[in-house]
Amino acid sequence: MKPLLLLSIREDDDAADEEYAAFLRFGGLSEASLRRVRMEAAPLGALALDDYAGIVLGGGPFNASDPEDAKSAVQSRVERELADLLDVVVAQDIPFLGACYGIGVVGTHQGATVDRTFAEPIGCVPVTLTTAGREDPVFSALPDTFDAFVGHKEAISVLPRTAVVLASSPGCPVQAFRVGRNVYATQFHPELDVDGLCTRITTYRHHGYYDPPEHDALHAMARASVVVHPTSVVQRFVAVARGSRARRAVP
Repeated sequence: MKPLLLLSIREDDDAADEEYAAFLRFGGLSEASLRRVRMEAAPLGALALDDYAGIVLGGGPFNASDPEDAKSAVQSRVERELADLLDVVVAQDIPFLGACYGIGVVGTHQGATVDRTFAEPIGCVPVTLTTAGREDPVFSALPDTFDAFVGHKEAISVLPRTAVVLASSPGCPVQAFRVGRNVYATQFHPELDVDGLCTRITTYRHHGYYDPPEHDALHAMARASVVVHPTSVVQRFVAVARGSRARRAVP
């Protein structure tokens, strides 16, 4: 069975390793079945996409909507490489799941308006499926409304016609969308449980997501939250990706 590929952009080892462990755990994957490439560390290079059942793009401190002159050389390189990759992914409808930062990257690629209109502070929010979400093979396993962890400086305010909205929250109209049959992006974090969120609260204490004195209160908020449903998105995406690639392999 072909492995999946996790593309990571996190420079901080604690957060990067926690993210990888979360996708392994909630995807029901072994390290052999989820290969990781840390894009922030070195150029991506050529990928043999036929070697993978699907691709997952994790989150991180980059913002796709930042002015170009404010982006680091690493971020600019990563975003050029992701744009080139998405040219192929979207054209061939290769299974792809972008989490948080991924919604800005895929949205930008498709011509969405990505800005700071619908930013959400770190917290737990109710997310509601649209009709398309309730009928989607990845999202249909979720309740109509469920709680999820969020924390983002940018979001999509206008989606292009190529995208279908799958989920929304009171403060952010596009919490998830799909392009084609197999390209997904979420604003909420489908891979985050309480321990994972606490790791990131600490790791990104000085990255502008919150005032540092709020650190302990945010940990308490996370510990008091009951977030159990979003991780099924990871499990279902893995199943859909493997099924899609298996169908492609049939002559």
